[in-house]
Amino acid sequence: MRALILDKIASVTQNAALRRDVRISDKYPCREGDIIAVRILTSKAAYNALELTTGRMSTLKQGDIIAGALGHRNALQGYAGHIPHSLETGDTINLLNMGGVLGVCTSHSPLVGPPHQCEVLGSILSFPTLNSRQGVPANIATNAPPLQSKLQSNLPPIIAVIGTCMNSGKTEACLTIIQQLVRRGLKVSAAKTTGVSLRRDILAMEDAGATEIAIFTDLGVVTTQANNAANLTKTLVNQLAQGSPNVIILELGDGLLGEYGVAAILSDPQIAASLTSIVLAASDPVGAWGAVELLNHRHQITPTLITGPATDNTAGSEVIYRETQIPGLNARHNPLEIADLLTKTLTPKTHV
Repeated sequence: MRALILDKIASVTQNAALRRDVRISDKYPCREGDIIAVRILTSKAAYNALELTTGRMSTLKQGDIIAGALGHRNALQGYAGHIPHSLETGDTINLLNMGGVLGVCTSHSPLVGPPHQCEVLGSILSFPTLNSRQGVPANIATNAPPLQSKLQSNLPPIIAVIGTCMNSGKTEACLTIIQQLVRRGLKVSAAKTTGVSLRRDILAMEDAGATEIAIFTDLGVVTTQANNAANLTKTLVNQLAQGSPNVIILELGDGLLGEYGVAAILSDPQIAASLTSIVLAASDPVGAWGAVELLNHRHQITPTLITGPATDNTAGSEVIYRETQIPGLNARHNPLEIADLLTKTLTPKTHV
């Protein structure tokens, strides 16, 4: 065990409440959520920020010593990578996202360039026994509550925002919906239920007026997947419902065909029966049409409205309505129309 001073602490580690002065060891269990200290070895002009536990974005510089957590990622417009099978001090791994997720990059998009390379300095230790000098490898799941497999009864209305892909306008839609419903006097809570750990989106939801916010990272999960996404969603919904909101907004990160568990959530009978409405964000009209077909035939769900870049002007909105009979409303241009349509659906549904 040895001492180390951190320059920056990534938001993915928030559950661990780290201080800048930490103790590290050379033991690496290589589990999802294990907290690792690394030194940044490279310089980048793009995708070069780290989200801190404060929510602030900090520019990374060569030589920075940071704390992050092991996890995987499969992002079409970002990085794909996995948790290393083994690690030793001095090994090189990669920074897979701005939330501080660390792993072995296997592929990257030209939009973001190669990932930062990081020298492994040590496994950060926690000390669960009071006054003990016996440390154990810290993990963000250590003090997380157990996942729940059932939705509680008497839930408020729930609006789910899903997308054809990452960067299809989901968060923008969530912010518009939250802001407009809050302006109508409703108490709104919001959560991000799938994706890779990054608090930026839920912090923006809080700024838009959400009274309570939550993300899967709060439950000790770095990256969601099909085998945990449904129970993560139930747990987050149950937690938010305790605050008695008038409506809950859920952002399902990534896309319908991604590997983060969106399909598993929509296929869960309890969740599907509890959704008051679905907002679909799409990048283009063909993507919108394909998503509607997929939702109808695979999940027996019809979106309430379609938004995103596909609706940036009437050319897209008119094609979408012609081909799907679903309104195409843009979150920037048609906020009042979106709120009017969704308000009409705000009747709680009883899950099975």
